Amino acid sequence: MSGESADRTAVVVAARRTAFGRVGGLHAGLGAAELLAPLLTELAAALPGAPDDVLIGNAVGGGGNLARLASLRAGLPVQVPGVTVDRQCGSGLEAVIQACRLIQAGAGSAYLAGGVESISTAPARANRRADGSLEFFDRARFAPAELGDPDMGVGAENVAGAFGISRERQDTFALRSHQLAAASAAGFRAEISGPAADECPRGRMTASVLARFPAAFVPGGTVTAGNSCQDADGAVALLVLSRRRAEALGYAGGLVFRSAAAAGVDPNLPGIGAAEAIRKLGGVRAAGLIEITEAFAAQVLACADLLGVPEQQLNLSGGALALGHPYAASGALQVLRLFGQSAERGPGTESIAAISIAGGLGLATRWCWEALNAGDAGQPSS
Repeated sequence: MSGESADRTAVVVAARRTAFGRVGGLHAGLGAAELLAPLLTELAAALPGAPDDVLIGNAVGGGGNLARLASLRAGLPVQVPGVTVDRQCGSGLEAVIQACRLIQAGAGSAYLAGGVESISTAPARANRRADGSLEFFDRARFAPAELGDPDMGVGAENVAGAFGISRERQDTFALRSHQLAAASAAGFRAEISGPAADECPRGRMTASVLARFPAAFVPGGTVTAGNSCQDADGAVALLVLSRRRAEALGYAGGLVFRSAAAAGVDPNLPGIGAAEAIRKLGGVRAAGLIEITEAFAAQVLACADLLGVPEQQLNLSGGALALGHPYAASGALQVLRLFGQSAERGPGTESIAAISIAGGLGLATRWCWEALNAGDAGQPSS
């Protein structure tokens, strides 16, 4: 590879996350910056000098510039700027994409990127009426009312109906997610910073328990609390370097960024956004690993059907149906998951991370694990 190509090839070389906690649970007393800062400290310690920037996704925080606040709390030099990205639950993946694009553009060679959500401490939101009084609301508007702006649960029910995703199939997929996450719990320890473990997976979940959940969003519907994700608190951060810098630091392998695509779909069917974004990437092609965020079983299954992918090929360690969904962190978690699984499979492993987003959006990325230097793959060889 030429020097210029190595300078403009983006590689994820390290990835860390917090344990994911229930809302009001494990991380109830921590704001988003406090959740994220230890991850930034840990990753920055592996980087001689300072990163060029810190790009962090956040969906329901209090505004300002969370990335900058967390960077300073992490002890990064004041010269490191920080920028916060909002593409709702795609924010963390968007932040990672932007870091990779900056390297491709030659703007820098080292970035910290990821996402964080502290739903437990998220501020109340309100519109100001003409008389100055406040009208509180639960979520921001995703689309104009005349086009349709369903809550995501209602949107998942719309997808289930439009694409014929049965209640039984949704429950079976949710059970699989809990079983896979429980089986992977020991492996998750290697990616989690600190002693805590994920709170949400239910290793003893059964089909009979799932069958007892009533419809959660539409009377008589098929989408239940059991086949939907839990909201969660958590953070994910990645170290993204240019290939040249990664090789200079002695990394033996890394997750190389190939491409990304964003797509728009009917806001009434937001759950199929991931499938449309993957189609814009050229489809699944040779991808041996595919991660699609499991906000609702219905939408992941619809995406699998649209792409012609067996559902058993997706999310091999479980997903948000078991782990919970810290909105802006979930897309970054997909990349973290591919980082670990690709390192185990070795060079040439192709993969995709994608997410469906409120308002009828989809975001998808394509990656490949490549050998960089001799040594233990994914770790500095020095």
